[in-house]
Amino acid sequence: MNRFVSLAFFLLLVVGGGAAIGMATGPDEWYVRLAKPAFNPPSWLFAPVWTCLYVLIAIGGWRVSRGDRSRLLIGLWWAQLALNFAWSPVFFAAHAIGPALVVILLLLAMIIAFVIAARSRDRVASWLFVPYAAWVAFASLLNGALFVMN
Repeated sequence: MNRFVSLAFFLLLVVGGGAAIGMATGPDEWYVRLAKPAFNPPSWLFAPVWTCLYVLIAIGGWRVSRGDRSRLLIGLWWAQLALNFAWSPVFFAAHAIGPALVVILLLLAMIIAFVIAARSRDRVASWLFVPYAAWVAFASLLNGALFVMN
């Protein structure tokens, strides 16, 4: 039973936290007016993609919290979550495209570090972060393009 309580905690933390930050600091009129690259996805796509990714992130964190005795993986997991939750306020609330680019590149580095470190300790957790890494790599490219164009 304890494992389901801890899974619920991770899901609530990540999905709930991501949703709360998204609602509090989501796109506003400033973002709408920015010049955007041709590969900018439609706005409606972000919520379902992030919801799916947040579920994967939560499950990955839950898995490593139960099995990683070195604490490396859970430390990388918390670092990526902090950077993930920091990006939206920096970008959307502060309108700071350059600093947001730094945050998202650090986030990508933490995700890649997690994937590599988890590969030998929890292969499932490692694979759970691969779609996340791909999306954040794309989002980094998008953030970089917005920085250059604006």
